[in-house]
Amino acid sequence: MVVDKAHWSKVAQQWITWARSPAHDAFWAYREALVDYIGPGSGSAIEIGCGEGRVSRVLKQLGYRVTATDPVATMVDAAREAESADDYAICGADSLPVEAGKFDFVMAYNVLMDIDDMQAALREIRRVMKADGTLFVSLVHPFRDRGRFDGPQPDAVFVMKDSYYGRKRFDGEEASNGLRMHFAGWSQPLQNYMAAFEQEKLAIVSLREPIPSPAHAERLAQSARMPLFLWLKLRLLP
Repeated sequence: MVVDKAHWSKVAQQWITWARSPAHDAFWAYREALVDYIGPGSGSAIEIGCGEGRVSRVLKQLGYRVTATDPVATMVDAAREAESADDYAICGADSLPVEAGKFDFVMAYNVLMDIDDMQAALREIRRVMKADGTLFVSLVHPFRDRGRFDGPQPDAVFVMKDSYYGRKRFDGEEASNGLRMHFAGWSQPLQNYMAAFEQEKLAIVSLREPIPSPAHAERLAQSARMPLFLWLKLRLLP
């Protein structure tokens, strides 16, 4: 089940506006790197927690036939209006309305942090993947998630005041260029994700800690020093 569906339903329009503006969300500073890392594809893909559809549109651009899913109807409607995918479904990550072994590629972009029962979601992802399929996971980097820079300067010191370990709830607002976005979900250490992958026999075959594109280098200078995201490609073990 997605953490606090009521929250994401409440902020859906706020997220759609925020996510679609290159001046606000960091996604746009990494989009080119994401396209390069995924690479051209074919076959079927499903996105878990598609939001307004921007990552589904990337997958479609790369050649996949895409199914976009999200538990919030407003998000799916926005994705459909933008022609983000080929098929759509309003559903949680733990109850995908598709047959087993259907997808060549599963995208979980910054969504595992928002899921209360991550193990149930990964179990369902495993069910719908083909035996030779790929799972792509993007996370806010667990190291970055647990600390903060002590100021806005590019060379500001990165400080971690609390323990890196343990699963913690995050709930707060970010502001940028006149817009605000209320985020909520879970923060947890890297080993928690690894243990969950291991339980579902999902093996990491590739890893990236991307840096912002040169066009956004000044705005996101700190993220060129300490990675903001962690990207993983995983495959099913026999």
